[in-house]
Amino acid sequence: MAYLSLPEVEALARRAHAKQVDKAGRPYAEHLAAVAGGVAERGGSQEQIAAAWLHDAVEDEALSREWLDGAALPQSTKDMVLAVTKRPGESVEDYAARILATPGALLVKEADLAHNADPQRLAALDPATRDRLTAKYARVRGLLGLAAP
Repeated sequence: MAYLSLPEVEALARRAHAKQVDKAGRPYAEHLAAVAGGVAERGGSQEQIAAAWLHDAVEDEALSREWLDGAALPQSTKDMVLAVTKRPGESVEDYAARILATPGALLVKEADLAHNADPQRLAALDPATRDRLTAKYARVRGLLGLAAP
């Protein structure tokens, strides 16, 4: 099977999230690009970079689980995307355990958390949201054994 190339995955992710904005009102594709770039900068594989582009697609319902199951992607990429996809009602401990148990997923989540916790990005939020998210990201980092940014 011929897999989607990274430029194809990027284009697909950008289209899927085209109408979405982040909590600060910025185009969501900026976050995807930052996470993919963070994975690449950390020495991530092509499969991890593809997972970074798609890391929020199923969770945000930009793409369906059925689409992912049938996509022309390596199984490792699909596994990483599903590992970092939060599930309704799931505890943060179970979420972290799944990430740790899935080869390659920790690097994707590390890059995601690094961008989410970027001080410039957080500065655009109201203080209550900023404080809530800062605590949330610190808790997840702790459960994953990641140092503070």
